[in-house]
Amino acid sequence: MTRTRSSSEIRDASRREIVRALVVQGTATRTELAHTTGLSAATVSNLVAELREAGFIADAGTDSAGTGRPTTVLRIDGEGGSFLGIDLAETYVRAVVFDAAVTEIGAANVEIDEEWVSVDSVADALLRAVDLALERGGRAPSDILGVGLGLPGLLSTDRAGTVATPGWAAHVGRLEDRVRPRLPGPLVTANPLQAVGHSEIWFGAARGRSSAVVVNLGTGVGAGIIVEGRVLRGATHTAGEWGHTVLELDGRACRCGRRGCVEAYVGVPGIRHTLSEVDPDHALLQLHQREFIEGLRDAVGDPPVAETLARTARYLGIALSDIVAVLNPEVMTLTGWTAWALGDALLPAARIALAERAPELTAARLDLGVSPVQVNSVATGMAVLAFENHLDSSALARRARSRPGPRVDPPGPSPTPSSAPQPVAG
Repeated sequence: MTRTRSSSEIRDASRREIVRALVVQGTATRTELAHTTGLSAATVSNLVAELREAGFIADAGTDSAGTGRPTTVLRIDGEGGSFLGIDLAETYVRAVVFDAAVTEIGAANVEIDEEWVSVDSVADALLRAVDLALERGGRAPSDILGVGLGLPGLLSTDRAGTVATPGWAAHVGRLEDRVRPRLPGPLVTANPLQAVGHSEIWFGAARGRSSAVVVNLGTGVGAGIIVEGRVLRGATHTAGEWGHTVLELDGRACRCGRRGCVEAYVGVPGIRHTLSEVDPDHALLQLHQREFIEGLRDAVGDPPVAETLARTARYLGIALSDIVAVLNPEVMTLTGWTAWALGDALLPAARIALAERAPELTAARLDLGVSPVQVNSVATGMAVLAFENHLDSSALARRARSRPGPRVDPPGPSPTPSSAPQPVAG
């Protein structure tokens, strides 16, 4: 049974839509915001006043075009607050500080051991990255309004079973407990697949699309799934683990403990396995993951590399065809450091394999490409989630009360617009 959203939830969703529209467009009038979001003019006016009081919206001049009185042009006030997005991957942790316009103002990378030697060592690396990012962005911990932490593994809302495979990810719950008290703001967590979905909705190929799939390629692989403009989180917040669906029955061993998973063919260890089948003595096999992928990119004319990429592209296209058959998305975009390095080499053959395998018409209008968001996609998505979390009614009311100036009571619920968008964050 579908739960009916409360008036407060509808208002929160509408507020997020206004902020997102202004972040993406840069500037807009109230009339333009109403047109972009589908909200009524009265709702837009009320929410703009609320966001202005909270310090997130400022004037950007006037628009004198056309007839009648000049219209006020609005913008996001970047100085209205700062948010921190953290991408905890299997080989690195990246922390990025954004202002309220979701513009990067400071970032830091810290490499970590691929085997995750200990929770303490990874926690120390994460907190070191945060400190460096804050220093480079010129922000004190007290300036941060919210933190988004992207955690690998199969995240769940059940603290008794926070993660499942692969093995090292079983420690993610302990890691979160270790770092949460030391992070500079209210914390939201999600898996990287959901983070890249939010990043694509705000800034990438999924903008304005009802249905989309964001395929993340790296050490592991997965898919951020967007349905009716919302990132699908699933009953236990683990949706998107496409990498652990079966590509080949009883095929290659996957690090999750099963056999034949998509990840075992198109994740970095899977691509390395393919090269070892083609040329067991190839020099690139001696390199660590990132250097290995960069080596493939720089040696596409080498026959063993070309054969490896051809096989990988076919594996990828066949695996993507299953997603297309089930979801029939408008757009499918590849993201992640492997996709950014090898996307151009993989896409032509992957498109052919997808078209051959997808059921008739399901891929006829599919837009498949590499994401235009090619820097900090997980960190950006997590900062966006932290921002959206801060935009709920209770958080915004607390912020308004803490700001100097006359007290403004939180407004009551506004009428539900007929075309009100769904909230992005689950």
